[in-house]
Amino acid sequence: MTGPAQSARRRAGASSASSAGGAALLIVLWLIALLTAVIGGFALTARVEHMQGRVLSRGVAADEAARAGLEYAMTRVVELNPQRQWPPNGSEQAWAFGDAEVTVKIVDETGKVDLNAADTVLLTELMRVVGAEPEQARRLASAIADWRDPDILSQPEGGAEDAQYAAAGLPYGAKDAPFESVAELELLLGMTPNLYKRLAPHMTVYSGQPRPSQEYASGEVLQAMGVDPAPVLEQRRQPRLPGESGALVGAGTGTYSIESRARLRDGRIAVLRAVVRAGNSGVPGSAYTPLRWEQGALPR
Repeated sequence: MTGPAQSARRRAGASSASSAGGAALLIVLWLIALLTAVIGGFALTARVEHMQGRVLSRGVAADEAARAGLEYAMTRVVELNPQRQWPPNGSEQAWAFGDAEVTVKIVDETGKVDLNAADTVLLTELMRVVGAEPEQARRLASAIADWRDPDILSQPEGGAEDAQYAAAGLPYGAKDAPFESVAELELLLGMTPNLYKRLAPHMTVYSGQPRPSQEYASGEVLQAMGVDPAPVLEQRRQPRLPGESGALVGAGTGTYSIESRARLRDGRIAVLRAVVRAGNSGVPGSAYTPLRWEQGALPR
């Protein structure tokens, strides 16, 4: 015979079992949710890392395509066949490398104005051609002369020696030594970022010549030299005839500015800008010595 106490015990036991089962079910559900979150986190991390790896790998591919453009340019600039030669006069050359479209420009450094050899007249004219006001052009040309000469005397057109830099609140004075890079132009008293950006592509420290070579000079440099650039540039655009000789490495310094721009099918772009000197660099397999090197990818 079942008594009231025994019935109560059975009900209490059933209630405890039900509570324990509910707690266990809740724990299982929490574990499932936790595992789902952990797996989802791993999946998201893996996806992000995959995307990062893809971006990095495509960036490397674009960089290497641009590097290949420079290497190929060095073989074409010395090509004996004028139909295949790439003249170092700034003309744009197209080339395909794998799935990349590569555009290359080569400029012999003798076609630029040398900061350590050009006189102030040529420097002034070039600055005026690229947009400087006449007075600004004269003062900056004189500042270039004061920067590179060893004395402490300012040029007749004004120039800038240590006293002028100090008066302008600059923590340095005139270098009184040759320019080592075109970038030093940015330090000149009176130089502006916009003018430097327009001027720098036409300047060099590698030719050592007081007058640029007309064969390789840009339109701006030709104009600064007093040469009408239109017929010269038009002649460069004309295809070479069979048997016509071209400009080889020996016809100048053998030192070139090369810009190689590679574009992949996904739109990624990498640009390599370098100044190289043809000839054995001491590195096995290398046909040139790098003098300046700037490389990087651009956003799509």
